[in-house]
Amino acid sequence: MSGSLILAIHIDFNQRFGYEPLLVRAPGRVNLIGEHTDYNGGFVLPAAVDKEAYFAVGLNGGSRIRLVAYDLGETLELAGAAEISPSDTHWANYLLGVAAQFQQRGMAVPGFDCAFGGTIPMGAGMSSSAAIECGLAFALNQLLGTGLEPLELARMAQKAEHTYAGVQCGIMDQFASLFGRDGHVVRLDCRSLDYEYFPFDTAAARIVLCNSGVKHSLASTAYNTRRQECERGVAVLQLHYPAVLSLRDATLAQLEAHRDELDPTVFRRCAYVVQENTRVENACRHLEVGDLAAFGQEMYASHAGLRDDYEVSCAELDVLVEAAKAAPGVFGSRMMGGGFGGCTINLVAPEHVEGFIASVSAAYQQQLGRQLETYQTTIVGGVAAVPVAVAR
Repeated sequence: MSGSLILAIHIDFNQRFGYEPLLVRAPGRVNLIGEHTDYNGGFVLPAAVDKEAYFAVGLNGGSRIRLVAYDLGETLELAGAAEISPSDTHWANYLLGVAAQFQQRGMAVPGFDCAFGGTIPMGAGMSSSAAIECGLAFALNQLLGTGLEPLELARMAQKAEHTYAGVQCGIMDQFASLFGRDGHVVRLDCRSLDYEYFPFDTAAARIVLCNSGVKHSLASTAYNTRRQECERGVAVLQLHYPAVLSLRDATLAQLEAHRDELDPTVFRRCAYVVQENTRVENACRHLEVGDLAAFGQEMYASHAGLRDDYEVSCAELDVLVEAAKAAPGVFGSRMMGGGFGGCTINLVAPEHVEGFIASVSAAYQQQLGRQLETYQTTIVGGVAAVPVAVAR
């Protein structure tokens, strides 16, 4: 935990508002495998990581809502809960959207103060927005004594992002932030929201993210197109197999049997999703027996599918994965997130991390003339209160 940052936020809150707050940490997340499976009713395998958002939150005894973005040095103040609505202040919408979700459930939102900051790199695909939403949802649930379950908080945080930030995200990011468990990844069934934890030995493999520095300019349009292509595939399969309600229900054999009825591009998209779901299930079995090498092979296969069949990679991501393959001590590598930029996620033996970063950075500079930014992370528990003594 970044003790100095939460201490600074704690001190800032005390100086501004003059009373003792509740302190909360909310982690960002990585997704080890299971990409573009969520909206197809499939499986994902995220983990909460030690790049986090930190909060100081308290009820002020009045009606005013006072928000402080510590890192930005910006504030926003509302006269009361009646003024809660989408704002022109981008960062505030993640917080206001959460407060609005409490209101929509018939819970009165009294005056409160919130100061927050964090260590989650922006634009790296580690879900800083979900951490901000989940941190405040957790804090208000504690302070108001509303007794909401973590899954309900995840749904509220997701809805806040839909309604106030305008991003139609799945629930994986919020779920991972709230349900993270130290030393474990969590397999989430995106259809039923059933979940199961699997051990991940952070002493045996570090998670290193390599940021391509490329923004996801095509991601939103391509994302919608991919969803439509998957839906077209399901529509064809349903004519023959009424039980296939999503690609989660489909098999490769069924796709092959009706390949002639499917557009070649639609076939490739659907085949990728069916295979990726299988890879997630295989990856969990590998973790149960501690076979990181086999887990890494699933990651490489995932990247190849995203590159060749789903076509959401880009030259920069492909260079990073190929450079990882050539480096010693690397178990696996793949692009992470929607695609067309963002990060690769790499599992690297601890003693090889420095050499890995040096060699991949050199390859990236040599082949593309770009500087590489990297982040090392470990797996941590989900959103939790922080004892004041820890923050001192």
